[in-house]
Amino acid sequence: MNELNPVRASRHAISIEQISRYADKLARSLDEEMRKAYRPTERKTLRRFTVTELVELTGIPASTIRRKHQDGVFPEVETDARGYRTYSAEDIDKIRGIMAETRGGEDYRPGRRKGDEMQVISVVNFKGGSTKTTTTIHLAQRYALRGYRVLVIDMDPQASLSTFFGYRPELDFDLPGELTIYDAIRYDDPDNGVRRASMREVIRKTYFHNLDMCPASLMLSEYETETANALSQGGRSTHSLFAIRLGEALQMVKDDYDIVLIDCPPQLGFITLTSLSASTGLIVTVVPGMLDVASMSQFLKLATETMQVISAKTGLRSEWDFVKFLVSRFEPNDGPQTQMAGYLRTILGSDVLINPTLKSTAISDAGMTQETIYEVDGRSMVKSTLDRALTSMNAVAAEIEEIVQQSWGR
Repeated sequence: MNELNPVRASRHAISIEQISRYADKLARSLDEEMRKAYRPTERKTLRRFTVTELVELTGIPASTIRRKHQDGVFPEVETDARGYRTYSAEDIDKIRGIMAETRGGEDYRPGRRKGDEMQVISVVNFKGGSTKTTTTIHLAQRYALRGYRVLVIDMDPQASLSTFFGYRPELDFDLPGELTIYDAIRYDDPDNGVRRASMREVIRKTYFHNLDMCPASLMLSEYETETANALSQGGRSTHSLFAIRLGEALQMVKDDYDIVLIDCPPQLGFITLTSLSASTGLIVTVVPGMLDVASMSQFLKLATETMQVISAKTGLRSEWDFVKFLVSRFEPNDGPQTQMAGYLRTILGSDVLINPTLKSTAISDAGMTQETIYEVDGRSMVKSTLDRALTSMNAVAAEIEEIVQQSWGR
C-alpha cells in the first residue's frame, strides 16, 4: 500500500516513468513530422498570392494592376505554370507603397499615422477551446497582409501559437540564449546572474512579411510563482509591479508596430492580468453554448474585480479603448447555438461583433500542419469550404480593423 495514497494498487497501474516514456515518444515523433513538413530549412515559408488575392488585399482594381505592370510602374514578379503573375507578401507591400505615393493614396497604408498610439489587443477567455489561439494567429496574418506592422505575443505556457510559426517550444527554446517572452517580463535574480531581457532581444522575425512574434515555452509558467513571491515581499521588493511589466517591455518597441496581438492563457492568473494591463483593447472569444457563456461570465466577473483592486492600489488605469465579444465556432444551422448567439446580442448589444467565426473543417484541417487558411494551398481542400472560412475570417478581421481605425480617430 502506498503511504501517500492508501488505495489498493491496480495490477495495470501506469507509472510516472511510463507517462514520461509516452511524452518522449510523442516529442520525437512530432519533431520528425515537423522536419518533414519544413525541409530543407526546417522552417516555414509563405506561399505566393494570385492577382485576385492582390485585388482583395489592397483594393487596387485588376485593370490598374495590369496597366501599372505594362507601364513598368509595378515591379515584375514571378509567373506560374500558366503564365499568370503571382506575388509574394513582399511584392504586395512594395505595390502598396507605390500606390501610397499617388494622390490620395494614404489609404493604401492603413497603419498608424503621426499621433496614433500602438494598439495592443489581448484575445482572452477563461475556457480552453474558445479559439483564442486560432483567432489571434488569423488576425495577425490578415493584418500583416493588409499592410499593418504586426507583433504577436504568445502569453500561454502551452505555446500553441508558437507552433504555428514552425517552432517546437520544448526543443527550440530549451537551449541557452534562446529567449522567449518570459525573459522579457521575468524578475531579475542577481545572485544567480539572471537578468530581464529587453523586448528587442525576444522578438523574432518570421517567414510572414510585416509579422514579428514573441514565442513562449513552458518556462513562462514560472512567472506565476515569481510574481507571487515578489508580492509577498511587499514594500521590500525592488521589482516593478507585475501589472506593468509587459507594458514596460512594449515601450521599447512602441514605434515599430501598428498592432500588437496577445494570445492569453485560458486562466485568470498573473500572466493574463499582466496582458490585460498592457492592452488597449480586448477581444473575448466565446463559443455560443450555455457552459461556455457561463464560464465567460465567471471570467468577466473575476477579471473586473481583480483589475479594480490593482487599479485602486497602483493608480493604473482600468479601462480599454474597446472590449468586444467574438462568437466563435459558430454553426448557423445549429438551433441552440443560434439561440445562444441571439441571447448574447440581447444582453451585450453592440459589444458583440456582428460577424462570428464559423466552425470550419478548413481551419481545423489547415491546423493539422500548423497552417492557417491564409497559408494553406487551396488545392489541398474543397474550394467552397475554404472560401466560406476565408469569407468569415475576413469579415471578422475587417470589423475589428474598423474599430482599431476608430480608436485612431478615423
